[in-house]
This record gives sequence, C-alpha cells and structure tokens, in this order.
Amino acid sequence: MVTISVVVPSYNDAGYVAACLEALAAQTRPADEIIIVDNGSTDATADVARAAGVRLVTEPLRGIWPATAAGFDAASGDLLARLDADSVPSPGWLAEVEHRMSRPDRPTIVTGSGAFYGANGLIRWIARTVYIGGYFTVIGALLGHPPVFGSNYAMRRDAWLELRDVVRRDRGDVHDDLDLSWWIQPGMTVVRDERLLVGVSARPFDSLEGLWRRVRIAFHTLAIEFRAWPPLERRAAHRHAKRASERWVGADELDAAVEVDGEDPLPA
Repeated sequence: MVTISVVVPSYNDAGYVAACLEALAAQTRPADEIIIVDNGSTDATADVARAAGVRLVTEPLRGIWPATAAGFDAASGDLLARLDADSVPSPGWLAEVEHRMSRPDRPTIVTGSGAFYGANGLIRWIARTVYIGGYFTVIGALLGHPPVFGSNYAMRRDAWLELRDVVRRDRGDVHDDLDLSWWIQPGMTVVRDERLLVGVSARPFDSLEGLWRRVRIAFHTLAIEFRAWPPLERRAAHRHAKRASERWVGADELDAAVEVDGEDPLPA
C-alpha cells in the first residue's frame, strides 16, 4: 500500500480551501496526509485548515511555486498529490491516482484536466477547450510528453527529491506547472489520465487583465526555460533515454524468452 499526501497552496482563499477540504473528506480512498500551505494569507485560511484538522505549513516567500515546494518538502507520502485551493476533486480522485500510479508502466507523474465551474457556459467552454486544451496540445508538442496541469496532478516523492533542486522553486514569477513540466528529467514519464478530473474555478476569466497576466507569465516562463535548457537539446536527451530504456527492455524480454523451466537458460 502506498501513502498519499495532498498538498494545497493557498493565498487568501479561505472559502475555496474549505470547499476543497470538504471534497477531500469525501474521497473513497482517503488521503494519508493533507497539507495546506499558507502563503502569507491575511484571511481565515489558517483557521480553516486548523478547524479541519489537517496539517498547516507556512511559506512566507510569496508565489505558488515557493508555496507548493514547501508543501512537497514537508510531505511524507510516497505519492505527492497536488490541488489548487479552488480545486474540487471528485470522490474517486485519489483512488484513481493510486490506481494509475500502480500500473505496470509506473509513471513518474500522472496529471488530469479540469472542469470549470462559475462564469457562464460559453466562458467555461472556452476555458476548457481553448485554454486547457491549447495548453496540453501546444506545450505537449513542444515537450514531447503531456505537460503537468498544476490544479490536478500527482508525483512520486522520489522524483520530487530529484527535481527539487532543479526546478525554479524560489521564483514567484513563473508558472510552477510549466516549469515542472520542462525540467522532467530523461527517463521520467508523464501520463495524462482523462479519468483524473477535478472542478476548477473559472475566476481567471473574470477579467481580460487577469487572463492576460497568466498568458504573459507563460511566455516569460518559456523564455527562461528556452535559455536554460533549449528545446532541441531537451528533446534529444529524452529521446536518448527512451531508446536506452527500450534496449534494456528488449534485453530483458530476450532473457525471459530463452529460459526453460527447471533448467539453466539456453545460450541466446
């Protein structure tokens, strides 16, 4: 049995945190640990966490990446599941996380999508189809694997221990999920699970200013990543690791094929 820690960073989102914690309390597969990271809130975020009996971690450095990283560092689970404060997971969310991460391919990260709530139907459709759909399509093509969606993913703890000193965890001016996606190391894998779905607030689309701010940060993040690890170099490193892995798998299959029950393996 694996253990799962759920990390939820929050800045002045007490109402959303309460709804998120209520949804987590209704999971068919309960979390082994829930961590709310208070990122300098001036509202009742900390009080909500304490009232729910979950673990409270404080991170004074403002930004979703610093807060998320602090939560991951503090977590004790084998799997680190991540939600935003306004995420509302379905009752089977953690059960699906555990199921998908235990499959034979053993992905490093499993990520899902979001069903928007709030706003009107047209805004929700645009948000899911263009905003999230475009993110998975465009960034996925650039990376060569699905990107991580920050409101809904889970990662192996040993992968975080390898990545924690590689990602830009101390920067509040980058998209944490895009940065994490970029620094996935050769040999690590990311899979998108369509059954891993959470509700997410449509509040980023309340104003053009807020939406433009997110788009601007995305381009800023990409500019930083392009300079640090150019896309062609990154894709080449991942292809090399994949080919090496396939060669090892092929050798293992050959070894299995030439064994005879009760006898020594025949020469290949």
